[in-house]
Amino acid sequence: MSMPVLTGPDVVLRAIKPDDLEPLRQWRNRPEYRQYFREYRDITPAMQQNWYENIVLGDERVQMFAITAREDGRLLGACGLCYIDQRNQSADFSIYLGADDFYIDQKYAPQTGRLLLTHGFETLKLHRIWAEIYEIDSAKQRLLPALGFTLDGRHREAHRLESGHFVDCLFYGLLADDYPEDTAHPSGALRRRPASSG
Repeated sequence: MSMPVLTGPDVVLRAIKPDDLEPLRQWRNRPEYRQYFREYRDITPAMQQNWYENIVLGDERVQMFAITAREDGRLLGACGLCYIDQRNQSADFSIYLGADDFYIDQKYAPQTGRLLLTHGFETLKLHRIWAEIYEIDSAKQRLLPALGFTLDGRHREAHRLESGHFVDCLFYGLLADDYPEDTAHPSGALRRRPASSG
């Protein structure tokens, strides 16, 4: 699958390359990060290579990007649309920043999110983009509503942490029709939805 390059004021989203795998793996294995992800185990190099070959390169239902700094090309993290369902025109939204202990910041993460949403709604013609996070992930609880997502619901105490404590799973959703019509496009231009022909 040929991946597009998505460019914003400060970030560039590009295809993940083999050289990105080790820093991404090390960031994902940080205990303070790992608690926020479905994959709770330490990721080995073999697991990371398998993910790259079979999911990133081999699964047409997944579009994963490397997040890089536009200024110097430095790798910042990863993001993507997963579980892309063409029948129901939906996908799962995924993002994290590993460089400089960002995880979710107020500069690169919002720009990355807007690029990904615009790509999903305008290029892939999705109807709904959703995200599942855990109630301990306060950073994404701030980011997702800022991007336009609505808290659709929660599964109470559905996820068990390594400590043995159970936490709620929070489900956020954003419909194409609810994606703000007039919002700052990641490229810096104003994004306007075409006027209805009806």
